Amino acid sequence: MSELFPRKQIMGFVFSLSLTAVALAVYFLHLSFAIGMFVLVVTAFAQALLQLVVFMHAGETKDKWFIYGKVYFMITVALVTILGTLLIFLWDM
Repeated sequence: MSELFPRKQIMGFVFSLSLTAVALAVYFLHLSFAIGMFVLVVTAFAQALLQLVVFMHAGETKDKWFIYGKVYFMITVALVTILGTLLIFLWDM
């Protein structure tokens, strides 16, 4: 009977709720902008990775490294885009 219990999904849901509570605490604790943004970015990436692995079952197929490679590539493209935008608009380079 224990193999029918969705333990992984329930633990993922609880962890997802706790990450949401941490992100909400940034608002209620009135943290500084830099610390608040750091906490929000870390919890957002953790939440996205959790959703991908637990609820979208990315690691359960035989081509899981191909899927993870695409995720790493998407994160790299997003970071390059964000840093490039900051270079152009804020830092006048």
